Amino acid sequence: MAIKDWPESERPRERLLAHGPSVLTEAELLAVFLRTGAPGRTVMELAREALDRFGGLNGLIGAPRAEVEKLAGFGPAKYAQLQAVLELARRALREDVKRETLLNSPQKVRDYLRLTLAHLQHEVFVALFLDAQNRLIAHDELFRGTLTQTSVYPREIVKQALRHNAGAVIFAHNHPSGIAEPSRADELLTRTLKTALDLVDVRVLDHIVVAGSTSTSFAERGLL
Repeated sequence: MAIKDWPESERPRERLLAHGPSVLTEAELLAVFLRTGAPGRTVMELAREALDRFGGLNGLIGAPRAEVEKLAGFGPAKYAQLQAVLELARRALREDVKRETLLNSPQKVRDYLRLTLAHLQHEVFVALFLDAQNRLIAHDELFRGTLTQTSVYPREIVKQALRHNAGAVIFAHNHPSGIAEPSRADELLTRTLKTALDLVDVRVLDHIVVAGSTSTSFAERGLL
């Protein structure tokens, strides 16, 4: 049965308009985005197939363009639209983060970092440099590594902090493995960076590990 033949109260777009996007499943949200199905398959079936193929929304977002375009219902235009929607979401969150004192909005910081890092298939190490009032000055991707290891150089981070005239910094990196548990190496690195930055009066406020839809805060764990 085509979605147009479903009861209106069960159609994803109508449900979104009536109750808001939060009531929809990921498949329903993706179906609203796709709009139309393919011969013999409804748009909901296409959405479920896409999520199953890549293991969820993060997998779909981070998949190579060529792989996404192999899916029924997707093509260059849909891929471009999906990337544009994601970038709009990132920029909207970045604007919120820039306007606020970050210590007063930790959830927005986490949401922003998850949207920026969670879909990546390689490990990256980023720093959010803050002014004396803990407002965002810059978001720098400092190092990029493999699936399991990134080489981080404290001297380069100190140079960046001084260049931005930062008063504080929040570090973040992703775990493509999908496990947001800090490793022993992550703890040692954080202590090394904190010691180096203490020498130039730059406070390390947190180090957040992002993995898929989850994240772990060093500050909340008492690891700083």
